[in-house]
Amino acid sequence: MPPFDKHLFICCNRREAGHPRGSCDPAGSEALQKAFKKSLAERGVTRVRANKAGCLDQCEKGPSVVVYPDNVWYGKVTETDVNEIVEQHIIGGRPVRRLLMPE
Repeated sequence: MPPFDKHLFICCNRREAGHPRGSCDPAGSEALQKAFKKSLAERGVTRVRANKAGCLDQCEKGPSVVVYPDNVWYGKVTETDVNEIVEQHIIGGRPVRRLLMPE
């Protein structure tokens, strides 16, 4: 299999309820990562990998998603944002501005 064109790193880090830094996946269900995998598969995108990631150290801005090699960081991503990211950024090449993580 040839290398992937892009990797999505989806933070699936969990912390206890009430932790001051928050948690990107408080339920521990990895639902966001699964939603990305499903969206990519439905569109026949095979050269992009949706990886589970541990803490990306942007907890206060999470759930966090990073697209490499584009070096695009998304924050406050929900399952309802997944198709937009896949369509507009992964397929269309244009990052979703409203979800970009502030520097």
